[in-house]
Amino acid sequence: MKTVLVTGMSGLLGGAVQRQLTGKYELSALNRHAVEGVKCTRADIGDLHKIQPAFKGIDTVVHLAGVAWRNRGPWEVYLESNIVGTYNVFEASRIAGVKRIVFASSASTIRGSEMEPAYVSILQGRYAEVPQPWPKLTHDIPPRPVTMYGATKVWGEALARVYSNKYGISVICLRIGVVNPEDKPTEPSHFAAWCSQRDVARMVEKCIEAPSSVKFDIFYVTSNNKWGIMDLEHAKQVVGFVPEDSADKFA
Repeated sequence: MKTVLVTGMSGLLGGAVQRQLTGKYELSALNRHAVEGVKCTRADIGDLHKIQPAFKGIDTVVHLAGVAWRNRGPWEVYLESNIVGTYNVFEASRIAGVKRIVFASSASTIRGSEMEPAYVSILQGRYAEVPQPWPKLTHDIPPRPVTMYGATKVWGEALARVYSNKYGISVICLRIGVVNPEDKPTEPSHFAAWCSQRDVARMVEKCIEAPSSVKFDIFYVTSNNKWGIMDLEHAKQVVGFVPEDSADKFA
């Protein structure tokens, strides 16, 4: 049974991932607070020394911890969690000999591209004006963040590339769409980028099980939405991810 460490398991994504992975792997958590049902190292990812014990004997790290897009704060908060903290997780993984890291990036890395005319009508729910067909945003387009949060996720993807190229760790970056507590679209733009908690957790499992030949990659993660603007075909071809849910049932 593979050993899997999840950072930030007490969060929204972490809870979904815990439900999906329980019983399939030897699961543990790195979290500031105790997590019921799993072995948990309680430490802040901002402290490299204190988090290192959590990584011993781990095959795969699922890195979800950090300041989320909805929790906007000053630069110092992003610096400690999303910049220094992400570095610490990658470095602790390297020291411990972890084979793979699944990094929770975000669609915020390319938010500027969504402002192009081809997508504005979709995001505003003006579907009669949408040209057919519309181009999908692919994993190889240049990053275009428009927020500090998005910029920190671009940093995380760049760091992932360094640790893959320099140290041979397999790193998979997930540009996750809108995952929310309601687990349904709550505004027009969500019909283009919504992802169910079940689908994002299934994608994490697909990445854990991906062949060792996947040394570095970037995948978008949304549900199967009619008005989706992000490409899901790449993830299907490489790791076999096919979302089961859709924003359309809430239309």
